Order: sequence, then C-alpha cells, then structure tokens
Amino acid sequence: MKKHYYTILHLLETCKSMVELKQLHSLMITSSITKNTIRLSRLIDFCANSKSGDLQYAKSVFYQIDEPSVYIWNSMIKGHSNGDNPFEALFVYREMLQRGYSPDHFTFPFVLKACSIITDHRYGKSVHSYILKAGFELNVYVSTALLHMYVSCADVEAGLKVFNLIPKWNVVAWASLIAGFVNNNRAKEAIKVFKDMVRWKVEPNEIVLVNVLVACARSRDIDTGKWVHNYLAQIGFDPFMPTKNFNVILATAILDMYAKCGSFKTARVLFDKMPERNLVAWNSMIGAYNQYGRAEEGLRLFFDMQSAGFDPDQATFLGVIGACTHLGALALGQRLHAYILKTTMDKYIAIGTALVDMYAKIGDAESAWKIFNNLQNKDVMAWTSMIIGFAMHGNGLEALRTFKMMQEDSTIIPDKITYIGVLCACSHAGMIDEGSRHFNAMRNIYGIIPTVEHYGCMVDLFSRAGLFKEAVSLMEEMPVQPNVAMWGALLNGCEIHENVSLTDQVRRGMMEFEPHGGGVYVLLSNIYARVGRWQEVMLARELMKYRKIAKIPGNSSVEMKSLT
Repeated sequence: MKKHYYTILHLLETCKSMVELKQLHSLMITSSITKNTIRLSRLIDFCANSKSGDLQYAKSVFYQIDEPSVYIWNSMIKGHSNGDNPFEALFVYREMLQRGYSPDHFTFPFVLKACSIITDHRYGKSVHSYILKAGFELNVYVSTALLHMYVSCADVEAGLKVFNLIPKWNVVAWASLIAGFVNNNRAKEAIKVFKDMVRWKVEPNEIVLVNVLVACARSRDIDTGKWVHNYLAQIGFDPFMPTKNFNVILATAILDMYAKCGSFKTARVLFDKMPERNLVAWNSMIGAYNQYGRAEEGLRLFFDMQSAGFDPDQATFLGVIGACTHLGALALGQRLHAYILKTTMDKYIAIGTALVDMYAKIGDAESAWKIFNNLQNKDVMAWTSMIIGFAMHGNGLEALRTFKMMQEDSTIIPDKITYIGVLCACSHAGMIDEGSRHFNAMRNIYGIIPTVEHYGCMVDLFSRAGLFKEAVSLMEEMPVQPNVAMWGALLNGCEIHENVSLTDQVRRGMMEFEPHGGGVYVLLSNIYARVGRWQEVMLARELMKYRKIAKIPGNSSVEMKSLT
C-alpha cells in the first residue's frame, strides 16, 4: 500500500494533461485513498494552476473535501486569481475565513492579486485589515503584494505608506511603486522614486527601466532618459546591437523616449539601427513624424511597415488617420477608411471618432455624420468631434442640434472641449443669447471653469455682432490674460463694423501684452489702411519688424497622386 501511495504521488507530480489526471483521480477513488490531503493537494494544484489544468474540475473536487488544508485553499485562490473571474478568488478567501481556517503568508499575495485585477481598493482594504490583525504586515512578500494592490487601484498615497513600512525594499517593491506613479499619470514622481532607488544602490530590472523611460517620455525629461540609455551601455548592454540578448521592448522604450522628448533625429537613427522591430516601435516613429509636422513621411513609414509584414493595430490607425487629417488628404483618407473596414477596427470607438474628426476637418461633413451615426456607445470625444466638425465649417445650427442630442443622453457629460465647439458654433451662427446661455450653463451646471479659449469664443461672438462694449467688458473682467486669438477676434469685429476708435484701444492693449503672431498686426494695418491712416499702417508694420514677427505665408495643397 505504501508503494502504491508513492507511485500515485509520483505520477501526480509528473502529470502533463487532464486526461492523465482524471485517470489518476479514478485510481485514487477505486483505491479508497481520496482522503489523503497531500495527493489531493497535488491534484487540485495541477487543475487550478497548470496551463493544462481545468479550474472547474478543481472546484468539483475541492467541494468534496471535508477538511481542505491551507495549501489546498491557497491553490484554489491562486487559480481563481489567475482565471477569468478574479471575484471567485475573493469568494473562496471569504469562505476560508468563515470555515475557521487561518490564512498564511502565501494566501494574501494571491488574494491581493485578485483585488489588483478588480481595481477596487475597498476589497483590498478589507484584506489589509486582516493582514494587520494576523501580523503579516512586515512580511516582505505580503507587503509588496499590498503595495501592488494599492497602486493598481489608483490609491498611490496608500501604496506609498505601505512602501515606507516595508522592512527591506527589494527591486519588486521599487518596480511596483514606480509603475504605480507612471500608470496614474504622475511621471515626475516616478522619476524621483527611480533616482532614490539608484541612491539606495538597488539594481533596476527591465520592468523598472521600461517604466522610467515611459515616465521620461511623458514628462519630457530627456536627461534622465539619456542616463538610462548610458546606464545600459555601462553594464555592457546596448539595446540596439544585434546580439542574442537583444531586448526589443527596452529598445522601443528608449526610441519612444527620444521621439517624445524632441530628439527626433536620434530616434530615427536608433530606429534604423534596430536589428528587430516590434509594432510599438513602428507606431512610435509614425507618431513622432506626426508630432513634428511631417505627416507625409509618417504615411510613407506606414507603408514601409506593411511591406515589412506588420499588421496595423488601433494605435497605428490612429496615427495614420491623424496624418491624413493634418495633410487634408481626402482620397488617401478614404482609402485608409476602406482598409479599416476590412479589418473591422472601425468598431473601436477611438478609431470611429478619429474618422469622424478626419472627415469633418477635411470638409466631408456627410461622411463624418454617417460614421458618427453608426458608432456604438458614443463617448464624449465622439460627440465633441462631430460638434466641432460642424462648427469649423460654419454649420452652427447643425452643431447646436448635435449638442442638444448629446444632452438628451444622460450618460454623456460635456467637457471643456465640447463647449469650445458649442461656443464656436454660436459665434459663427450669430446666436448671441444662445451663446451666453451655454457659457453660463458650462460654469453653473457642469462646473467647468472657463479657459482663455472659452473667453475667446465669447469675445468673437460679441465682436462679430458688433457688441464691442460686451466684448471689452468681458476681456477686462476675465481672470486670464488675452491671447493672440482673442485680440484677433476683437480686431476682426472692428474690421467688419469699421470701428476705428476701438482699433486704437486694441493697439494699445497689444503694446502692453505683446501678443505674438502676425495675423493681428495685419488686421490692424488693414483697418487703418481702409480709412487712410497710413502713418498707423507704417507703425503696425514697423512694430512687426521690431518684434521680429513675420506674416505666415498662405499655402494650399492638392492631391495629385498616391503616396504609395
């Protein structure tokens, strides 16, 4: 019998499939040895946590055990935390407590992992309370899992408190804290923590390095980014050399950091040196070309990417649609749209919104509206793109009608960008009362604090209507300084209504705030020229020369042939 016992135990440890396991389970049943917790532990562990396992089968066996060991409870919690429904891990943990079993230091990391996936720290706080009662808060594995849970649930402050109580900071703890700051848009703090880590002489791992490079890219901290790049060279690892240790993820993070920090040439050199590229590297370079106003080259790179055998993903399409929008390339945009339809990626709300924005800005409002209507679960960005699209092309009434439809959907809350489109629409449609009503509603109903862009729309609205007293009063009362667009809106109204006296006042304001941009100076000189005040015309031109402001030359583009 003892030999039979060890034979089954050995077979369970070397089991490779559920077919084999079920055969062994049958043997255990027929041998009347299903009460042995060691063999049941091996059986459940395989079912719950092996890639070839079956979690449902583990559950069916588990609930037939009268007195599961803590190891068996842990196996079930671990299996559920790695499964499709992490809530099940919490249910098993709760049942474990209700049946009087005491968790050990292996239990809590699995439970906390489930809380991290659910991303609701209310569950994690409950587990944290029990950890304190059980006296496991100083266990490095438990406290590190607790830290990871809090930062995953966006409670970085609680995570930082846990970090400070960890008796010995290992690289996993540092990595969790840095990732928490990065994932919660606190890039500068992530970089500060990384520098503290270096001072404590803890060697960073790949996860730390990638996250700090992401933080550098977001905060435009090229100095720290270069330090990471140099650090890799110092330890004998050049991520851009074709070696067996080549790390495409790390190389892509460095490339993206240089691109986003303004070192476009360096990014391109590194991209060309990469012995292996992943889709993220291609997307980073396409995005960089868009960022630096070189949309046509970005499109060419997109075609190179396809030739290299890469299938575009959502990020790729967003970058290429943006390039088409920047170029005003309608024909190319239509071809891209047809390609997107074949991939069925048009179902993604971000892709659909980008297409709406592209067609609206290029001037094809009919196509934009058609795509917009076919979007499922429209979000605020989709509605805003359509409203701004109508407003940009003088369809103020259509923009306001769309905004009204948006308000009828109680799940959508307009944001500050939405209201820029709404106020712009009111301005172009000459709807003064409507514009004032929306401006007040923005502040009083939705609690949106007006920015200089919102005030600019209102100044434009009043100026176009010849209500210069209201426009000037608003500019004097607003808590922000007038910008170039606002002076331009006021001058544009002066030109429309031939208000030369106010033009003199605007000129004095321009002298005080020194707005940049040649447009306002050209408007100023045009108004004076219309009434024959040539001395003021010359003064405006001399002022432009003195401040080294040049009129931006007009340009236009025509699609002659495909880029491919």
